[in-house]
Amino acid sequence: MSIPLWFFLACLGWVGVKLIRPPWWLVLVLLLGGYLLADSVLAPAIDTATK
Repeated sequence: MSIPLWFFLACLGWVGVKLIRPPWWLVLVLLLGGYLLADSVLAPAIDTATK
């Protein structure tokens, strides 16, 4: 059985929010920051560092 990565990450994030209960502003800041970093000039450096 193979599940998509986005579905696994969404489920993992949902469980993390339910268990750890971080403030919603922190969740939004992390999501927005990740989105902005993925589209910045740092994206190639992040890509090579994570491979």
